[in-house]
Amino acid sequence: YVAYFSGEKLHVSGILAVVIAGIYYGWRAPRILSGRMRLQALPVWEMVTFILNGILFMLIGLQLPQVIDALAPGTVTRVAWLAIVFVAVIVLVRFVWVFGATYLPRLLSATFRRKNPAPWQQTALIAWIGMRGADSLAGALAIPFVLTNGQPFPGRELILLLTFCVIFATLVLQGLTLTPLVHWLKIKGDRVTEKEERMARLKANEAALARLEEIASRKRARPRTVERLRSEYEDRIRQLRSEVPDEESVSRLFSEDFEELAREVLQTERDTVIQLRNEEAINDQALRRIQRDIDLAEARLHRPARR
Repeated sequence: YVAYFSGEKLHVSGILAVVIAGIYYGWRAPRILSGRMRLQALPVWEMVTFILNGILFMLIGLQLPQVIDALAPGTVTRVAWLAIVFVAVIVLVRFVWVFGATYLPRLLSATFRRKNPAPWQQTALIAWIGMRGADSLAGALAIPFVLTNGQPFPGRELILLLTFCVIFATLVLQGLTLTPLVHWLKIKGDRVTEKEERMARLKANEAALARLEEIASRKRARPRTVERLRSEYEDRIRQLRSEVPDEESVSRLFSEDFEELAREVLQTERDTVIQLRNEEAINDQALRRIQRDIDLAEARLHRPARR
């Protein structure tokens, strides 16, 4: 709200101000938010985002009949052709932008081209999946009904209708063609994210172990506590180093048999504390605390549970 109204006061786009604020906050959030806050905020914001997206599309659905009725008689065909032209231009502009931004730096720098190869198939896929949604819709709905002099905003209904057509074409038509397009282009996942995740986990655990050894050398903690943490970090590092980056298991922090065994014993823990609650050996508050720890431990396992 602060970003939006600040942008409006400065007579710039409030929508773009919110987007810029969101980008900045997303970059700074890992240092601003605590771990507990992230665990609580993530599911809340996912639900809020889902609800807001639904409300946006409900609003355009409610306004669409009025927009169509407001069109001048005999202009439906012209508006339909205009919508087709708009969609085609938007798709074409994205192709020009993506291919230009991808290959122009590589044409100017041989070093950059060698270090960052860009197959045309992946570039074409990125250009094709430029789908419009909530941002475009919010921008269109933000157009005022009247100007400052009280006159109706010219072309507002047409802008809303064209925005709806663009969203429909990109979400539905382009979205339905993604799977056949990926098969036709013969694109396979390079697992870059998984490899980077494993590398980051390894470096983070090595840094934590080095810090632990530094603390132990200063005798700031009990030896038994240090040894317990040391064995845990050494086990993580050993597991991360044992996986070959090109293996299919690169996306898992733990091996398959470890995760299956861990899920089984965690479920036993969960059943036990529930049974203790049912026998009134513990109260609901104690149950919720233990369940939260068990759920967090299970969330660290990447493989989905078998049903």
